[in-house]
Amino acid sequence: MKTTVLVFHPDLSTSNVNAKLAEAIKDLTDIEVRDMYQLYPDFKIDVAAEQAVLEEADRIVLQFPMYWYSSPALVKQWEDAVLAYGWAHGSAGDKLHGKELLLVVTPGAPTELYGHGNDFKYTVTELLRPFQATSNLIGTDFITPFISTGASRMDDAEIAERAAAYKAYLSTEDLVVLADFE
Repeated sequence: MKTTVLVFHPDLSTSNVNAKLAEAIKDLTDIEVRDMYQLYPDFKIDVAAEQAVLEEADRIVLQFPMYWYSSPALVKQWEDAVLAYGWAHGSAGDKLHGKELLLVVTPGAPTELYGHGNDFKYTVTELLRPFQATSNLIGTDFITPFISTGASRMDDAEIAERAAAYKAYLSTEDLVVLADFE
């Protein structure tokens, strides 16, 4: 299975968790890891190049830190530009149909702050539902996200544990599709 990991971290060189996650998977078979902020620091996305990369992938991974209960700005810019009508959706937009879409997200806050009755009122998965709606629109299978909460407070041992778990997760052929409203 060809896996393309698009890492959307504004400065991967200063990242504690996302950099280690990306590094941990680089030696997996048939995987490409792309630092999107390094490729597009000016937010001027090469749409044709990105679409070609996605067409070659079986599994598309969007990896990013959670900012304001969502993603960094370049993710949205990338979605708006690359997932174009007539290519990714619409009556003739079927280029991604049948592929997998997986989110790898690193919220800074600890798990106990997320959830009904807790400080943030919603689970991380609930906050990611707009991505699932996009996945439905573009015809991809929305894989259960790989979430590493508490990223801003992880020590080296915890980061290493999450990196190993991520590598194992991406090595799994048959990942579980997230059902609607789970």
